[in-house]
Amino acid sequence: MARIKDVAVRAGVSVATVSRVLNANPSVSEETRNRVYAAMTELNYVPNAVARSLRTEATRTLGLIIGDILNPFFAELARAVEDTARKAGYTVVIGNADERAEEQDHYVRTLIEQRVDGLLICPTAEVTPLVEQAAATGDPLVFIDRVLPGMDVPSVRVDGTAAIGELVGHLKRLGHRRVALISGPLRLSTGRERTDAFVKAAAEHGMELRPEYIQSGDFQLASGRALSARLLDLPEPPEVIFGGDNLMTLGALDEIRARGLRIPEDVALASFDDVPWFPHMNPPITAISQPVAELGARAVRVILDRLHGRPAGSVVLPAVLVPRQSCGEGRNVS
Repeated sequence: MARIKDVAVRAGVSVATVSRVLNANPSVSEETRNRVYAAMTELNYVPNAVARSLRTEATRTLGLIIGDILNPFFAELARAVEDTARKAGYTVVIGNADERAEEQDHYVRTLIEQRVDGLLICPTAEVTPLVEQAAATGDPLVFIDRVLPGMDVPSVRVDGTAAIGELVGHLKRLGHRRVALISGPLRLSTGRERTDAFVKAAAEHGMELRPEYIQSGDFQLASGRALSARLLDLPEPPEVIFGGDNLMTLGALDEIRARGLRIPEDVALASFDDVPWFPHMNPPITAISQPVAELGARAVRVILDRLHGRPAGSVVLPAVLVPRQSCGEGRNVS
């Protein structure tokens, strides 16, 4: 096992400097701090405070690490976790990984050093060293929204398979045949699951699914717009664009409007993820809604079960299709 002096040698600093970094001393420069953190990650170094069990000294504090605080889904999720935890007498400390593995491990390290009683993590695509170590040592840990292959960690997530199948059937009944998907990253479990469900449903309903109709984005608005432009520039563009999350759907909406196209007359639009303003748009956006409040509440209950030695199994919640008007609902279909 690596020691603090090994970290110092790898980072090219003194042991005292590593100690100051571990104690968040403000005298250490950001560049030096980053070198020390990088050395700790490379050596899989765990400070003594991290190596001790999270349960040794209860602080009635939970750590929550989310993918992207700018995404309305994660903002709502964080609120649900915080509300449920507060009712149980716990405080929540939130870290924004910004979909970056190194930031995720930074917050894992920081939150454990702050002696949180348990961790709720929406994991990035990679199995990072500190997440792997927390799981291996049996620390109270729950994955939320996403899972990582090969890791025996309880999870609370949403399964959108049935809702995506219902959406594809809905689009077919409305007369659509060419449907495109802007998926999330395929390296993330949510991106893979939604893409697989869409491909399967399209085949079952006899929809025309060309390879160019499936574009992989990054759950960000900019990629939604860029990939929608690519789809709309095809010689035979799709009749429907299905965004794999709310931000990519908003990016698609921006591109459609920038071209002066009408929804749904020129191109229809649907979203995986619902947000409060979708019903108020013109036209209101058809969406697959995730039970975000329940997702957050159930995750807190699972982590509390782990903390109190009760059985803590994984939970899978269903998503629900919410038809509105952006796919041609209400029009006469011949």
